[in-house]
Amino acid sequence: MLGIGNNGFNNMIDTHCHLYDASFQEDFYEVIARAKANGVEKILLPNIDQTSWKPLKEAVNNSSIPCYTMLGLHPCYVRENYEQDLSFFRQELVTGHQELTAIGEIGLDLYWDKTYLSEQKTVLRRQLDWALEFKLPVALHVREAFEEIFGVLTDYKTSSLKGVFHCFSGSEAQANYIIKHHPSFFFGIGGVITYSKSGLCDLVQMLPRDRILLETDAPYLAPSPHRGKRNEPAFLIPVAQKLGSALNISFHEVCQLTTANAQQLFNFNV
Repeated sequence: MLGIGNNGFNNMIDTHCHLYDASFQEDFYEVIARAKANGVEKILLPNIDQTSWKPLKEAVNNSSIPCYTMLGLHPCYVRENYEQDLSFFRQELVTGHQELTAIGEIGLDLYWDKTYLSEQKTVLRRQLDWALEFKLPVALHVREAFEEIFGVLTDYKTSSLKGVFHCFSGSEAQANYIIKHHPSFFFGIGGVITYSKSGLCDLVQMLPRDRILLETDAPYLAPSPHRGKRNEPAFLIPVAQKLGSALNISFHEVCQLTTANAQQLFNFNV
């Protein structure tokens, strides 16, 4: 553990972390302590489905690091009964929107299965509309579906919609499209940037620096040298270091830059 320290100098924000995942159940408080010792000052928790909603809120309440709640239905969990899921989340949104930081994790995923693409699009549009209604940013999950999600987002180009392409995995052309056509959207950069064959180190150099965010997506996608292990917020350090190397800026500058960007998008009150 590098022990950067929670000194107000090199603090980082993990903008996407499933801290409520069952893999953290046994050592939740140790994970939080390591995150704090390594300069993580805020953690954003994206929701997955109805079953994750209660554990998510419990994690927020139990963490000594400020955690921020997202609400949403992940595309991989969209099935025929999606109206039931949306009804549940709509009620939670109406009654508790003051406690929400974003709508997410929402989007399109065609990596495993294309069976529910139509339903995924319907669910995505509904949740994008919620984001506009309640003036919240969105955290987008896009896997093997950039052209499809660009088609959906075209209808929102003149709106105030803003958000982040979480764990961005697109091409240079897709990044350029976002930069040009969706200027209110950011790029989430996580552990994949440390993978030698990812190509992300080259891609981030073309991104506007005021549109880059740090994330872990823990417990998934642990960065090198932890690849293959459970990811956790403390592992933001190798991500930030690799990002700094790619951009030719210091670790401190990465922390300053990405923290300011997260504040700009999510508008933290605390």
